[in-house]
Amino acid sequence: MTDPQQDALRALVGVMDRLRSPGGCPWDAQQTHESLVPYALEEAHELAEAIETGDRPGLREELGDLLLQVVFHARIATEHPTDPFDVDDVAADLVAKLVRRHPHVFEDAPIEGDVHVQWDRLKNAEKERGSALDGIPLALGALARAQKIAGRARRAGLAARVPAGDGVGERLLALVLEADAAGVDAEGALRQAAAAWEQDLRAGEIAPPV
Repeated sequence: MTDPQQDALRALVGVMDRLRSPGGCPWDAQQTHESLVPYALEEAHELAEAIETGDRPGLREELGDLLLQVVFHARIATEHPTDPFDVDDVAADLVAKLVRRHPHVFEDAPIEGDVHVQWDRLKNAEKERGSALDGIPLALGALARAQKIAGRARRAGLAARVPAGDGVGERLLALVLEADAAGVDAEGALRQAAAAWEQDLRAGEIAPPV
């Protein structure tokens, strides 16, 4: 008996192949990994917005749009002349990584300390990183990246002291460290506060004369 969900995923791969192939969509055929970067970022932000606003139909739609980015990039990757791969390769690598990084689940091994610390240790060993801070994307927003640095430093036992100085940057970093210590997502907290503030501002706007 076929799995309808598996069939749907295969159908998505087939549709993307048709769009990308000769006789398909000219726009899709012109895209590259580089040209699609803004769309991946936009879809990730739209997904976050759907989650934070409790928009369940939007959540389902935005997950699909993000999945499209994965399938699109994987389809483009099949065309590489020397190092091609497809969506099955992507999925196989992901399965192997999840199993490898969860030995306490798949190998019945004990968790060595905090599970996040164990994850970082396994990840750093895999990627042969020389620093606990390696691999933090520069493209992250400044607030999210600062908290990522803070979290990595804390789990690695590095002294994440409150930065000296009373400039705006130092005060923001101090707030990020406070949020990280409290287990609060600083980026998400600011987005929610800004959204509430925006609503108040909109409510206070004077309607233009008719």
